[in-house]
Amino acid sequence: MSSPAARWCLVAAMVCVTAPLAAQRRRRPPPAPVIDRVTVPAGPFVMGSDADGEPDERPQHTRTLPAFRIDRTEVTRGAYFECVRAGRCRDAVMRPGWTDPRAPVTHVSWFMARTYCAWARGRLPTEAEWEKAARGPDGRRYPWGDDAPTRERASYGQLMDTGAPEPVGAHPTGDAPYGAHDMAGNVWEWVADVYDPFAYREPARTPNCDLALAAYRELNRTRQWAFTGAMGIPTTCHRVLRGGAWNYWPTGLRTTNRVHHEPGGFYPVSGFRCADDAVEPTPAR
Repeated sequence: MSSPAARWCLVAAMVCVTAPLAAQRRRRPPPAPVIDRVTVPAGPFVMGSDADGEPDERPQHTRTLPAFRIDRTEVTRGAYFECVRAGRCRDAVMRPGWTDPRAPVTHVSWFMARTYCAWARGRLPTEAEWEKAARGPDGRRYPWGDDAPTRERASYGQLMDTGAPEPVGAHPTGDAPYGAHDMAGNVWEWVADVYDPFAYREPARTPNCDLALAAYRELNRTRQWAFTGAMGIPTTCHRVLRGGAWNYWPTGLRTTNRVHHEPGGFYPVSGFRCADDAVEPTPAR
């Protein structure tokens, strides 16, 4: 018969072996992001508008982009929470009652959106990518075409105090030409670009904060208060949002509309979707 000391050594050895295994069973692996993106093929498209909208949407010009992919839907609360649970994203504090995991996440800053997209193996789309995905190569005014918005096509026109974004994909008749949902209405979507109101004058130049701040100063100096629309002229470097929101008026849902906010701000009408580069398949010979 073994001695008490020997039995204690055996028990201790078993604990040392089984305790890490039990801890591993309790420690759930971080969730993997669910990625569902539509492909936007390479080629030219018409960006901006000379016909209507604000002066910062002019002049209309042609851009040519390589192929890329963009999220089929705005990032939902449920998807964003998985990034929080993985320890990569900061929690987004919603309005009371905004708990539907199928609705787009809101109250996320530009920085929070960028962090999520990196976790989801992507990035924020550029402003040009967003517009091409929303309007296609034929220069349409809204994602579905040139007809005016309706409640069947988009979520818009609600009161700020009582309204809310709807679950993503609730308006398939308003889909954009490559299959993306809700690119008009529901929530404004952060894009990667610095907001430069003069950017379309030199579309080959990448906007940066120095250029943007110089443009803001020029607009203030010449008192062009309406140049950037209802948002007014910024005094600090802003980032661009696109697409309109659940509280916006219908004509503001046009694919060329540009708005801007401080990148560190949290807003009940703003969310985002992600993008990544895409390599088009080589045609069979």
